[in-house]
Amino acid sequence: MASHRRPKQPSRARLTLFGATAAATVAVTSQGAQADPNPTMEEVQERVDELHHEAEEATEEYNGAKEQEEELEEEIADLQDAAARGQGELNDLVGSLGSIASAQYRNGGLDPSVQLFLSSDPEGYLDRASTLDQVSGVQAETLRQIESQQRTLEQQREEAAEKLEDLEELREELRERKDEIQGRLAEAQELLNQLTEEEQAALDAAAAEEASDAAEAAAGASLEGASSYGAAAVAAAETALGTPYVWGGSSPGGFDCSGLTSWAYAQAGVSLPRTSQSQAYAGTQVGINDLAPGDLVFFYSELSHVGIYVGNGQMIHAPRPGGVVEYSSLDVMPFAWGVRVG
Repeated sequence: MASHRRPKQPSRARLTLFGATAAATVAVTSQGAQADPNPTMEEVQERVDELHHEAEEATEEYNGAKEQEEELEEEIADLQDAAARGQGELNDLVGSLGSIASAQYRNGGLDPSVQLFLSSDPEGYLDRASTLDQVSGVQAETLRQIESQQRTLEQQREEAAEKLEDLEELREELRERKDEIQGRLAEAQELLNQLTEEEQAALDAAAAEEASDAAEAAAGASLEGASSYGAAAVAAAETALGTPYVWGGSSPGGFDCSGLTSWAYAQAGVSLPRTSQSQAYAGTQVGINDLAPGDLVFFYSELSHVGIYVGNGQMIHAPRPGGVVEYSSLDVMPFAWGVRVG
């Protein structure tokens, strides 16, 4: 199964599963791969890696939109709750007005004398001021409160309606991102299906060797220099080793890259943003030579992938669709920077 890894230097002949390229090259390579009816195993591998990278970019966009969806749903619920409470308060005010309130309820609005009282037209007010004799001081104050409450309710309902429209637009975006992700993954699988059994076996063997090398290197690492948060996050992430990659996943049932890091740090008592791009600014930026265990490590110029550094040049991450949470070397993808949390 292909993944994120970059090709090794020519001096190392061992087959590698990773062949990520710059975003500007993806379109050119894609056209070339599509134009070639019989691509080589290396060409298939490269294009599959690119498709997985594109799917991961779309997944992080999906995660960000999903986070916005949840925030909008909370805001809408708060507005609807406030409007319901406000309607109850308005009903109580209306009930306290007796006959004037009854008239207002029957007519679906304020009765003529109350409308006059609340009028902003001074001339109309003076012409018909005598009708206000029936309104006591207490009633007048209640009418003012009713007017204020009605305005507040109208604003809350308008705001809730606008946010509901925003929510529907966002859900349409989520559907588009989901279709995009599934399309990239389906295309990658179609390419892999073109490989012979021998080629598939070679890819599997390379994957196993890469995993073994990374696990061996990670086993020799120590947590020296890790913060208490970082050490706890590493420990949590290690319990997730072998968990399947699930795009949009952020629980032990399945993780994507930022889902794993946010979950691991949550076990350490730290709340991280959901997407890799947001997590990249959730702490102090550090270079590759200054990393300590527990630091978040980010890859690609668009920061579309994140893992947790464990030391000795290794990280734990959720690598790609079809993969599982595993140890990997930092050189499997173009490194951007690290972030120390807390």
